[in-house]
Amino acid sequence: MPSAKLIDIPSFASTQLTLLSSELAAEIAETSELVGAHTPTALQRAGLALTNLVVNAQRTGYGGKTVLELGPDSATVTASSSNPQKGGYDGPELPEHGIRTGDIVLVSEQPAGSAKKREVRELEKKGAKGVVTRVGRGMVGVTLDEDKEVENVVGTGGLGGSGRVWMVKLADDVTYRRMNGTMEKLQKMSESERSMFIRVLFGLSSPSLVPADLTNDPEVGSIEWVDPTLNVSQKDAIRFALASREIALIHGPPGTGKTHTLIELILQLLRRDLRVLVCGPSNISVDNIVERLSPHKLPILRLGHPARLLPSVLSHSLDILTTTSDAGAIVKDVRAEMDAKQASIRKTRNGRERRVIYTELKELRKEYRERERRCVSDLVGRSKVVLATLHGAGGYHLKNEEFDVVIIDEASQALEAQCWVPLLWAKKAVLAGDHLQLPPTIKSLNSKAPKGDQPKEKGPTLETTLFDRLLALHGPVIKRMLTTQYRMHEKIMRFPSDELYESKLVAAEHARERLLKDLPYEVEENDDTTEPLVFIDTQGGDFPEKKEEELDNKGSTDKKKVIKRSLHGESKSNEMEAALVRQHVRGLVEAGVRPDDIAVVTPYNAQLSILAPLKDEFPGIELGSVDGFQGREKEAVIVSLVRSNDEGEVGFLGEKRRLNVAMTRPRRSLTVIGDSETVKKGSAFLKRWMEFLEENADLRYPDVSSLAPAS
Repeated sequence: MPSAKLIDIPSFASTQLTLLSSELAAEIAETSELVGAHTPTALQRAGLALTNLVVNAQRTGYGGKTVLELGPDSATVTASSSNPQKGGYDGPELPEHGIRTGDIVLVSEQPAGSAKKREVRELEKKGAKGVVTRVGRGMVGVTLDEDKEVENVVGTGGLGGSGRVWMVKLADDVTYRRMNGTMEKLQKMSESERSMFIRVLFGLSSPSLVPADLTNDPEVGSIEWVDPTLNVSQKDAIRFALASREIALIHGPPGTGKTHTLIELILQLLRRDLRVLVCGPSNISVDNIVERLSPHKLPILRLGHPARLLPSVLSHSLDILTTTSDAGAIVKDVRAEMDAKQASIRKTRNGRERRVIYTELKELRKEYRERERRCVSDLVGRSKVVLATLHGAGGYHLKNEEFDVVIIDEASQALEAQCWVPLLWAKKAVLAGDHLQLPPTIKSLNSKAPKGDQPKEKGPTLETTLFDRLLALHGPVIKRMLTTQYRMHEKIMRFPSDELYESKLVAAEHARERLLKDLPYEVEENDDTTEPLVFIDTQGGDFPEKKEEELDNKGSTDKKKVIKRSLHGESKSNEMEAALVRQHVRGLVEAGVRPDDIAVVTPYNAQLSILAPLKDEFPGIELGSVDGFQGREKEAVIVSLVRSNDEGEVGFLGEKRRLNVAMTRPRRSLTVIGDSETVKKGSAFLKRWMEFLEENADLRYPDVSSLAPAS
């Protein structure tokens, strides 16, 4: 065990504040540069905005906030000519766009077509921020975050009038405000206020010892398991988490049932009459746990904006419970009165009458919020398990609430400052994650990821997570690792297990030998469906990479490409390699593999753009970046490495955690397409991977003459 290094808490907090400030500045600068440099129409083509909208309706949402329903201006679009199925839509459709549910957007009057240079601050003065609550073919719902009324946001003509509005994606600074507030509290905390828990997490005290073997421990040895099928390593991790007094890390490599283990842990904690707060860095990580807990009929509460929650968990959200529970009955009448006022605004064109209604709405909103606050306090107080995102745990709902244990899932993908939002007043914590997969994405320049086997840059960085730091501080004595993996064929699992997980991973019996030909529907038996590991080696120089700018030098003036380049930096692509991907996908589909069981992943956004036509040819197939595919799985995964050059440059492909994600997504089939000559030069890790594939995969050398470029 490493000797615990004492950490000065005020200095730590001060450093985090500086790093967070740089990160927020980087995000805001990126947004400001894009919004300021491009027209609304160009931003829409790049997936960052929606233009030519009108306000079709407004109503009262959770927290008394105004919800706008925005649709396309009928003067700028024509009705869909499609023949809708039952329940279909045949009204005016929105143009192609990239706005998604949960996005933070700014809604504002649309500037004239010639208007270009705009500062985000100026836009914010004229418009209002909001959260996208719903996206349909012909409408977008937005909940405004501020008390600005619609008249202030879109002008007097906007509501049912002729005024057009637009919305543009923004950087979300709410998370940063909460992280900063938490770090400031930690910075100012006196020595007498530091609990044993906090002292352990900063190395000022050693964690309480836990016996190596807990099977005969009187407190946790004889557990009545809710799920008796748990494997030995899962049961050991749960016993360890129950026995630990301050901190326990559950290391869950890909496919080892980490979430399944956490569900059993939560149920065991409840049997001990303990109150639990469960958090994660993303809404999907939290919703996955809610879905797994729901069948157990527990009094659980999911905090968070309903727009960002999965439909399957909404019944546990405050938004629903404040209207369906007994406590929620007291707010229904005020909400109904507010909705009536909202509706009456549309019936008058008289400015004075509208102002009177807005004044009445403000008073009703105050009353609504007060009644709702009492209702929420009652609901939160009665919940034995509360679930929220890490920054969501810093909302007013949990102020003064106490929990016996805080569980953080995907802790290795969360900023440390994020984790401290729920941990500041915690007594005990369980962190689950895998520090050998990708850390949180950092945009500020002082936090670049290391390449290959090179050591990390010296000095503090936001990329160092709490999970990382605690392992370095206290060593494996605070950790238990899950070792049985249920996802991958044994041959796919072997390299990451040997290289990254000390050869400790064992494939479960039902996963060890499964192949595409064994899918529960008819699949032809051929070379593609009987081989779990395929390597298509493009060495020889016939499959050269291209920089994204090289594509535009052909004379293209496509603004979408230009904006994408400013969004993604200098990306790389490989047209001939994309053609190989298409050829392999076609072979799998012709053999009977369903497109929705296939994923194509690549580290480069420019390559994704070239691969996009695959979605039209094979509806249901999934295309994604390696970073975006973390936590996901598919029956068949094709990895396009892209890099092929004489210099042996591999860029961020050399990050072994990124490759670990790429190679551990498939269940039955992994196909790697890349230039072994180039990739081998990237790092010692990459050299070993290429050599492993050459010796253990079904090695193939493509015939260039049989290919047509995929673009």
